Amino acid sequence: MSELDEQIHNRREKRGKLAAAGIPVYPHRFAWDLEPFAIKQQYGDKTAEELEAAGLRLRVPGRIRSIRRQGKLVFADTHDGREKLQLFIRKDRLSEPSALVLDNLDLGDVIGAEGALIRTRTGELSLLVDGLTLLAKALRPMPEKWYGLADVEARYRQRYLDLASNEESRRVFEVRAALVKGIREFLDARGFLEVETPMMHLIPGGATARPFKTHHNALDLDLYLRVAPELFLKRLLVGGIPRVYEINRNFRNEGISTRHNPEFTMLEFYWAYADYRDMMDLTEELLTGLAETARRMQGKERITWEGKPVDFARPWQRLTMREAVTRFAGISPERLDTVDGVRGALAERGLEIPPAGTYGHLLMALFEETSEAHLVDPTFVTDHPVEVSPLSKQREDDPRFTERFELYVGGSEIANGFSELNDPDVQAERFREQAAARAAGDVEAHLFDADYIRALEHAMPPAAGIGVGIDRLTMLMTDRQSIRDVILFPLMRPEAEGE
Repeated sequence: MSELDEQIHNRREKRGKLAAAGIPVYPHRFAWDLEPFAIKQQYGDKTAEELEAAGLRLRVPGRIRSIRRQGKLVFADTHDGREKLQLFIRKDRLSEPSALVLDNLDLGDVIGAEGALIRTRTGELSLLVDGLTLLAKALRPMPEKWYGLADVEARYRQRYLDLASNEESRRVFEVRAALVKGIREFLDARGFLEVETPMMHLIPGGATARPFKTHHNALDLDLYLRVAPELFLKRLLVGGIPRVYEINRNFRNEGISTRHNPEFTMLEFYWAYADYRDMMDLTEELLTGLAETARRMQGKERITWEGKPVDFARPWQRLTMREAVTRFAGISPERLDTVDGVRGALAERGLEIPPAGTYGHLLMALFEETSEAHLVDPTFVTDHPVEVSPLSKQREDDPRFTERFELYVGGSEIANGFSELNDPDVQAERFREQAAARAAGDVEAHLFDADYIRALEHAMPPAAGIGVGIDRLTMLMTDRQSIRDVILFPLMRPEAEGE
């Protein structure tokens, strides 16, 4: 029998002893007053004399994190995931059922404790326990180190253990929840309407990405999981909803990395009668406020990325894509104006030449390889080539480029926005170009969406739109270098048999 099997066997035996004595090991409920976190908040500054005068009795639930036995005295720490409370137990003060619970208590058990709130002689806020109730028996031992699983993969596979043993992990997800709440409050206050659009599409659209495919049995239809909600949200602009947003789940059948997960969360919102400059201003305002929320929740002086401060002070830097390449790669602006010049710059650096070979694809590849990593403080990169921006309006003064921006922070793209293309004939031509690219082997290119063109023919107002990656935003605000650290249950390969 392995050590783990022996521990499980012993814990099952203890559970059996309690059950045989008529003590419920999984009761239906526990009437409690305060959890440890709330107790520390409300009474953490009270003196021993003040607590004694108050005569406060509490019923407190929590998970046992440590047990220290000293003869008839037992000290245990119970935890609610955010804060611990010491339990001070004299066995001779307990009833027979409570004493039996104490004798069979293990680390990881969920218990309810009842008693007076005091300070011990050492000054620690404690519950002087005279009643113990077992709420759930832990049949498996918790991690040896309560302050985080050492095995990174185990943290992702068994997130419940990570959260139970690592307060820092819990804080990451509390910050994530606060960011989403802050987004809703910000947009709601400005008249944006939150909606829900389909997650199964007849035609994958709204982003250049490879989709997941599924089948609807009743309708006998092949469908695609959503790669983006964009085309549905813009249909709502046609329908007369001028400000609209969705916090959505997207699915892209692409690689997995520290910054990519096949299932992820995006914020997308669309603003009628605005353009990409207005959207950059609004995005600055939104994210600056979110950064302050995240900073405050984590008790930091500033948001950091890889331990280095990130300056969210407004206004943020704005560079065209060509200006960024000139600054960070040292290539003259004149050379960046031609296909041959950009292709030569890629070749000189030993960088891969994109198969499409168009000016836009070449410039985009050169930018990504030479400039992205330098954009640590918030920076809007504007004027993307038309070939890589099939849903964006072209610049009036230079139709090679579009009124599009990407926001980079910490060397990673956080958001993508643009002035929306609303000319149905131009959009139809862009779709045809994308369809041709797909037929030539580009599995990420758009399909032709005839219904979306029909919607545009009913007139969509001029508008700006943006997509903000919630996962990457959380990574940035909590200084996490892997997307798996900010997704509760990231996709993992199946465990090997016997693990």
